[in-house]
Amino acid sequence: MLSRQLEVSLRLAVSMARQKRHEFLTVEHLLLALLDNDSAVNALKACGADIVSLRKELEEYVEQHTPKLGENNDQAPHPTESFDRILQRAIFHVQSSGGDRTVEGADVLVAMYSERDSFAVYLLKRHQINRLTLTQYLSHGTRKEDIQAEEEVEDIEGDAASSSNAGPLEQFTLNLNNEALKGKTDPLIGREKEIERTAQILCRRRKNNPLLVGDPGVGKTSIAEGLAWLIVNGKAPKPLANAEVYSLDIGALVAGTKYRGDFEKRLKQLLNALKKNPNAILFIDEIHMIIGAGSSMGSTMDASNLIKPALANGTLRCIGSTTFQEYRQVFEKDHALSRRFQKVDVNEPSISETIDILRGLKTKFEDFHHVEYEDKALVAAVELSSKFINDRFLPDKAIDVIDEAGAQRRLKAESDDSLITIENIEDIVSKIA
Repeated sequence: MLSRQLEVSLRLAVSMARQKRHEFLTVEHLLLALLDNDSAVNALKACGADIVSLRKELEEYVEQHTPKLGENNDQAPHPTESFDRILQRAIFHVQSSGGDRTVEGADVLVAMYSERDSFAVYLLKRHQINRLTLTQYLSHGTRKEDIQAEEEVEDIEGDAASSSNAGPLEQFTLNLNNEALKGKTDPLIGREKEIERTAQILCRRRKNNPLLVGDPGVGKTSIAEGLAWLIVNGKAPKPLANAEVYSLDIGALVAGTKYRGDFEKRLKQLLNALKKNPNAILFIDEIHMIIGAGSSMGSTMDASNLIKPALANGTLRCIGSTTFQEYRQVFEKDHALSRRFQKVDVNEPSISETIDILRGLKTKFEDFHHVEYEDKALVAAVELSSKFINDRFLPDKAIDVIDEAGAQRRLKAESDDSLITIENIEDIVSKIA
């Protein structure tokens, strides 16, 4: 995922911070280490950077403004949230572009521009190194003087989205109603309050966009899939009886957009298709990922900025989902985007609620694995996973336990006994915990 040279640069950043006894590993440490990274240096030089001057100013700033550890404190420098976010964005952008390309130093440089309040970005801009020039260099190997000589960007012929017979909804989304009709989604069990609140927000005139926020594994995606299941089974509230839920495939939307304007064109085609269908509801899982998605095409325009107008005036109904951590660290910081959504907390279900969920899903797993589950085994799966599997949340971890118990029994082809008992559950929990 990360290139070897970038891994060396990251180790160098840590080593510099540790050597100077700095308490934190900052964006400035990262940029300083990238000044010895071939990929980053080539990109900076193509943009007309003075590497020596950059290094000098960075070293002075880091020395003067980074808190230091006490004499008897030998703990490792702690990466700041900005440091972590930059690496996450760089990895996501490279993965979204498709192919097997590794993350290079130049990719990290581009991702750095999302941290607008950092001194590192301020310094780059002061040296006339902007994000557009860097992304042009990464995309086409175009140097600064070549970019300045261009009067306009060439029109793109043969765009993948327009050349295909499939419409944007078919290319970039998954129709959850159709998935529910095919039996590929599980029925929604419980979560009446969350569904009621979600439906209530969707029926507003403006800012009709619920944001499902909860820990990983508590069932945020299941609420969107469950809403589609309720619709196709005639159990949805009357105003949503004819609604269609589309799940956005952000990877398909970004993949292959090599030139400036490709991403914006695809997203606008998708938004126009959704606006033409008054019953459409767009579901964006891990919605914090749209902040910065597509921005490598040039300028600071990304997916979140493109959908904001439609979210505000009610022409686009959108359900988003994210974790509490990402909501605080990424989503909430984009005030213009976050105020267009209405937060719906999705808390971890209780043990009794999770038992009801497993009882409701029981037949799905029995049909798939060709086994039978004792009711006591379902109760044990919930209680034992809640007690011993501490790094995950209900109902996800309990579902994982009964699923793996079914898989284990299925693999033992020589056994005629297809009943899953408490002993089977205990065995699986001991392996997972």
